[in-house]
Amino acid sequence: MASTAFPTRDDFAAMLDESLGGADGGFEGRVVKGTVTAIENDLAVIDIGLKSEGRVALREFAMPGQKADLKVGDEVEVYVDRVENANGETMLSRDRARREAAWDRLEEEFNKEARVEGVIFGRVKGGFTVDLGGAVAFLPGSQVDIRPVRDVGPLMDLPQPFQILKMDRRRGNIVVSRRAILEETRAEQRSGLIQNLEEGQIIEGAVKNITDYGAFVDLGGIDGLLHVTDMSYKRVNHPSEVINIGDTVKVQIIRINRDTQRISLGMKQLEADPWEGVAAKYPVGAKLKGTVTNITDYGAFVELEPGIEGLVHVSEMSWVKKNVHPGKIVSTSQEVDVIVLEVDSDKRRISLGLKQAQSNPWGAFAEAHPIGSVVEGEVKNATEFGLFVGLPGDVDGMVHMSDIAWGISGEEALHLHRKGEQVQVVVLDVDVEKERISLGIKQLEKGAPAVGAGAGSGSLKKNETVTVTVLEVRDNGLEVQAGDDGATGFIKRADLGRDRDEQRPERYQVGQKFDAMVTGFDRSKKPTFSVKALQIAEEKQAVAQYGSSDSGASLGDILGEALKAGKKD
Repeated sequence: MASTAFPTRDDFAAMLDESLGGADGGFEGRVVKGTVTAIENDLAVIDIGLKSEGRVALREFAMPGQKADLKVGDEVEVYVDRVENANGETMLSRDRARREAAWDRLEEEFNKEARVEGVIFGRVKGGFTVDLGGAVAFLPGSQVDIRPVRDVGPLMDLPQPFQILKMDRRRGNIVVSRRAILEETRAEQRSGLIQNLEEGQIIEGAVKNITDYGAFVDLGGIDGLLHVTDMSYKRVNHPSEVINIGDTVKVQIIRINRDTQRISLGMKQLEADPWEGVAAKYPVGAKLKGTVTNITDYGAFVELEPGIEGLVHVSEMSWVKKNVHPGKIVSTSQEVDVIVLEVDSDKRRISLGLKQAQSNPWGAFAEAHPIGSVVEGEVKNATEFGLFVGLPGDVDGMVHMSDIAWGISGEEALHLHRKGEQVQVVVLDVDVEKERISLGIKQLEKGAPAVGAGAGSGSLKKNETVTVTVLEVRDNGLEVQAGDDGATGFIKRADLGRDRDEQRPERYQVGQKFDAMVTGFDRSKKPTFSVKALQIAEEKQAVAQYGSSDSGASLGDILGEALKAGKKD
């Protein structure tokens, strides 16, 4: 049998393919082991058993921020990119080898939800890059720490644990979190510390952070919230008024929520409660001095002593200033006199009055100007029912439209006066409790009845017949006066007689005298007269004396007999 003494080129190629795993199973795309044969400048020469050696940069053998610990003879794993390039060199990569090995390891750790160790080595948009032993992961900025971190420098190039949140090998995407590790560690620490704490316990802690609503106090590994309302019994506008960051404070544990691991703290609970016995200390009606601490739309808060504040409602601030903002009456830090109106110890509320500590201008006006007094004031405003007049003592009185003038309608009387005009008025009534003053203008006219007199005062009585003198002739009636200097009154056109021919004012002249009957008194006690009522009354009297409905006598006969009798008398 013939045999080949020397292998041919084809035989050598077949043996090479077999040693490399076959034509389809070569070195390319695989991680293989090699030996460092030399170190030249920044490159390591590595022999993986091929006809040519490969060169790998030393930085690929170093961890971020460290130097490569490599020497001749070391055995290393590398990734074969190409067996031979255009220069006949083998293309090797230590980074690819580490990455492939790291991905295999990280996939196992991710499936077990285990922690992995990595190093933050770079900053990118929205976060940082982390080396996980060859594989590069993304660390979002929100996952760096439990609280926002301004300076990440101390965390760079430092091996530390991370939690893999997301992993996609096909896309080469890994997302990790350092915050998850810290939260888990803190939760374990907090659980252990909370077990040793009890509500009501007094403990010392360090102020870590201050916000608008309170401060966070470190109790030795666990934080508690000291709310601004629990810092002091007195008003605290901002926590920085009481404490500063870094201060060591003594606090009492108010509440512990073991489910959420939240702790509420208090400082004022260690002080004496100023509200104890406050009802006896500040009885209703007591006059006190206080300082305005805060002003709102509905009133002002007045501090009576440290920790004790009362509210002066806007309605209790001024006797005469209505519908104004409290800030236009008092100012912050102003010292004021107040009267205690109500005390509720359970709700920790004290109602105070500012105007009660001052004299009531309505009462003062009533004392200085009794009913019937004449005062002068300025017309402040005209409404559809009367005039408001400014009076001494910063109070206002009202002249009803029926009390402005005699003989004309109220609507017409309202146009007789204008805003800003100085007028003289008479005081008709003062209601101190309701803060009302009734005034009159027409009562100052000549012959007007005395203010405060009864309906039948003086010489006039209802249904009485009196002789009146015509003072003025008007289209709607006559202005008359009883006697020579009696009260003035008005006779309406319809009351001048029973017959229509008699109801003509032009039949009368100024100064003419005639008899009329007093039919009543108006709201201002001014008498009203009627000739018609007198005629009807006289006829009834004549019929009663000289005839009857069944006598057959006519009304003319009866009146004739009455007149004859009157002449004989």
